[in-house]
This record gives sequence, structure tokens and C-alpha cells, in this order.
Amino acid sequence: MNVYPAIDILDGRAVRLRQGRKEDATVYGTPVEMAARWSAAGAGWLHVVDLDGAFQGRPVNTGSIREIRAACPGIRIQVGGGVRDMDAVTRLVDIGIDRVILGTAAVERPEFLARALERFADRLAVGIDARDQTVRLSGWTAGAGVAAVDLARRLEASGVRLIVYTDISRDGELAGVNVPATRTMLESTGLRVIASGGVAASADVVGLRDLGHPRLEGVIIGKALYEGRIDLEETLALTHAG
Repeated sequence: MNVYPAIDILDGRAVRLRQGRKEDATVYGTPVEMAARWSAAGAGWLHVVDLDGAFQGRPVNTGSIREIRAACPGIRIQVGGGVRDMDAVTRLVDIGIDRVILGTAAVERPEFLARALERFADRLAVGIDARDQTVRLSGWTAGAGVAAVDLARRLEASGVRLIVYTDISRDGELAGVNVPATRTMLESTGLRVIASGGVAASADVVGLRDLGHPRLEGVIIGKALYEGRIDLEETLALTHAG
């Protein structure tokens, strides 16, 4: 199970939001500083989100993402936020991003999803962001009127193999990861799943690990790392124990 330290970029700064609200942001430094910190601690992956891109519907912080790639050549990086056309996907792949996460466009424009899968199938994931198990779109500002599991099944039928499943009611709240919802997603689909939202302590990581599910790809950790509630090196060791 992989651990993905999160770097959310807003106005060129590394921030954490509470439940996706950009007016409720805490700044933790520059994206490159945070990337170097997590890389030095042994992370194999980084989870980078262009928050400005998610809100505006187009990539905004590509420059910062390029700087992270250049500063941390030995780490794999997945990026999401505002990726809504093939040009955006291609630009990220061309600067060396290992995995691109699609969100709103994968739901609203199935023809785009089909083209992206045809060209970059092994380098794509789709983000499913849900509140009360109902999908939210456009930087979590709009409802999709579909249950998260139903969307996951639809995406799977389209050829998607990996999703990032975020319980946004817990994101930035340190309320604990939603293990039951993650288990339901794994058991209701054949998808690989990265869990996200609410990780507060190492016990959350252990709870996911102990599901023992072969398609649980990993967990994204944000605020708990930034506030020192979780030690990344110790957490990485936990994912290989038990």
C-alpha cells in the first residue's frame, strides 16, 4: 500500500483546505519545499493538486508542478486539478508526471475520457470526490446527482482501472479516514482504489492496511503530515508491516 503525501497548490503556495473551501486555507510554504521534505523522508509518490486549476477549470500551476518534478527526480508524482482536455493531459505527461488524475471532465465528457484512456491508459486515474456518498464536481462546488459507487461502476465499464476516492466531508478535518466507505468501494467494483480524506493518525493507515485488500492502491495524507500528527517515515514502515 502506497502512501501519498499531498501537496495542494493555491496561488503558488502549498496549502491545506478544510472540506475544499478555498476561503479556509492554511499555508505551509512553497510546493517545492514541501516536495523536497516528503521526498527526503522516503516517500515513493507525491499527490499534487492544482487547486486553482480545479476551481477555474484549467491548469494554472503548471510552473510549480514543473519545479517539483525538476527538484525531486527520484520520486513518482501524480497530479490532478483542472485537467479537462487532452492538451492538459499531454502537457503533464510531457513534463514527466507519472500519473494524471481526471475529475469533472471524466464525468461530464465521456468522449474525452475515452480518448485519454486510449492514449494514456496506464498513466491515468479518475478522482471521485463524494459528500454523503454523493459525487461532487468542479472543485467540490457542484453536485453530480449520482452516487459514488454508481459512478465508479460506470467508469470501470468505460475502461478506468484506478480511482482516487475522497470523502470530502472529512478532508482537512482530521476526522479519521472513512474505512467503511473505502471497503464498500473496493467490494462493489473491480477498481484499484486510493483512499483520501480525513487521515488523522497512524491508526487510520493501519485500519486501511488491515483491510488486506489487494486492490487498495494506497492512501493520501495531507493535514496530519503538515501538523506533525503523523511521521511519514514511521507511516511508510507501517504500510509494510502486519
